Amino acid sequence: MAVDRVPVLKRCRSLDLDPIYLGIDKKSNRKPQRANRKMSEYALQLREKQKAKFIYGVLEKPFRNYFAKAERMKGTTGENLMRLLEMRLDNVLFRAGLGRTRRECRQIVDHKHVLVNGKCVNIPSYQVKVGDVIEIKEKHKGSERYKEVVEMTAGRLTPAWLESDLENLKVTVKEAPTREAIDVPVDEMLIVELYSK
Repeated sequence: MAVDRVPVLKRCRSLDLDPIYLGIDKKSNRKPQRANRKMSEYALQLREKQKAKFIYGVLEKPFRNYFAKAERMKGTTGENLMRLLEMRLDNVLFRAGLGRTRRECRQIVDHKHVLVNGKCVNIPSYQVKVGDVIEIKEKHKGSERYKEVVEMTAGRLTPAWLESDLENLKVTVKEAPTREAIDVPVDEMLIVELYSK
């Protein structure tokens, strides 16, 4: 399986991205070495695409597939793309506070700790639907790992489109997220422009 192993803070610096969007509290003291270079239109579009891929932990080919699917859906392509990325199982767990970072949530799903509507799912990119109930398996609920995670993510705000029950490690998807509810610093219109060339 292909994995992006670039150091996180280094990548955040190059993409001009705050690590807090990834669930990381660290800050980098270094400044990018770019000496007032003006970025071309293509460079800006590419950077927005790389930002979205990096935040959600998606590689190029799956990201292209998401874009193709977003184009086929009703509504604006950019919003559809962001909605598809937001409705990934690993992202829903992260948003609900069942993991510190999206990478950790991906690992939780990979290790078969998650039930969706009572069935075990081990695919991080699984698309959740409205009304789905996601929970951690009963045998893992008492583990020290989840107690630590819940303590660390207790202050994090759960989006309005999710109903999170951290005591029972359970999440319900109430509705599909709107673009306003997705607080990711990505200009999806630039990604649409990039792919429609």
